[in-house]
Amino acid sequence: MENASTADVLVIGGGVIGLAIAWRAAQKGLRVTVADPDPGRGASHAAAGMLTPVAEAAYAERELFELGSASLRSYPDFVAELTAETGLQAGYRQTGTLLVGYDADDLALIREHAALRESFGVPSEPLTGRQCRRAEPLLGPAISGGLLVSDDASVDPRLLTAALLAAAAKAGAWHRPAAAVRLLTTGDRATGAELADGTTVLAGQVVLAAGWGSAKLAGLPPGVAPPIRPVKGQIVRLRPTTATLAAGLPKSLIGQTVRGLVQGSSVYLVPRDHGELVIGATQEEMGADTTVTAGGVWQLLRDARAIVPGITEFELAESVAGLRPGTPDNAPLIGPSALGGLVLATGHFRSGVLLTPVTAELVGAYLVTGELPLSAAPFAPGRFAAAGAGS
Repeated sequence: MENASTADVLVIGGGVIGLAIAWRAAQKGLRVTVADPDPGRGASHAAAGMLTPVAEAAYAERELFELGSASLRSYPDFVAELTAETGLQAGYRQTGTLLVGYDADDLALIREHAALRESFGVPSEPLTGRQCRRAEPLLGPAISGGLLVSDDASVDPRLLTAALLAAAAKAGAWHRPAAAVRLLTTGDRATGAELADGTTVLAGQVVLAAGWGSAKLAGLPPGVAPPIRPVKGQIVRLRPTTATLAAGLPKSLIGQTVRGLVQGSSVYLVPRDHGELVIGATQEEMGADTTVTAGGVWQLLRDARAIVPGITEFELAESVAGLRPGTPDNAPLIGPSALGGLVLATGHFRSGVLLTPVTAELVGAYLVTGELPLSAAPFAPGRFAAAGAGS
């Protein structure tokens, strides 16, 4: 075949999930090619990077909580290894999360969250409004109470992506700056993909990690396309100005992630080491729409101001919308598909950054051994087959 290259593994998609898998697979001695026109510019670019297993799970999602908790426990070693390999930081901060309620109804919902944590066997510390402000002095005076979750963490997805790209390259993975436009199959097996630049990559195994776009790849046989939809999320980034610093406002308004409920509306504020404050995120079923709207930005700033009034003095540095890959049960698809040679690592919805280390370990192990660890069983792509999902 003309204009064809070969690999042991072709990874379609260069977000945090795809790059981490490429890194781990290359470390195991596999010849890896990553196909993505601009790694890290999809959902990873818009993500806030909260590492909060309980906050991303619900009562019916015990398995997702356990997977997220395992991934969170592995994060310190994961980012330390990345930094040792590349010299690049990932913005990892293990500072906990403060959940706060604006009024009594919001506080009641936070108490339900505390009960959820207890049902998962995870402790948390209830706080009065005064105790919340003692933990974060610049919280608004109306905060009625909250909950301290000391084991949560955060990471900067943009720094993480850059570090993963460098680590994958150092381990021997080859980046092709082109999108995969068609899956190639021979009989009942995936054998590679055609790329948008007119070239072809032939591979013994193909990992589909293209986020919400995974379901759109041409050439997927009937019943194999993953049941994924795009879920829009708008996010804003603020940074301190020369004037705010001169006025005595601190470089960072908060020292840890703050998740708030403001009259039933959810908002989170994630601080970065360099002073940036990430505020997010809306959740909109709008299809493949990445328009940043005045209403979305207004909602985020309105609710964030109720939690931390000082944000109004900061510069509005960026507003962006990303598309989370959502599945029918909000859990990821990890493991072999119904098509031989095609492995899925997509559908992580709100938990892509959190689940990056554990997904890379699970898929990396499968690529070498052909066996998926038991912890991935609840996330097998075949769980939707009975309902005809993805056909």
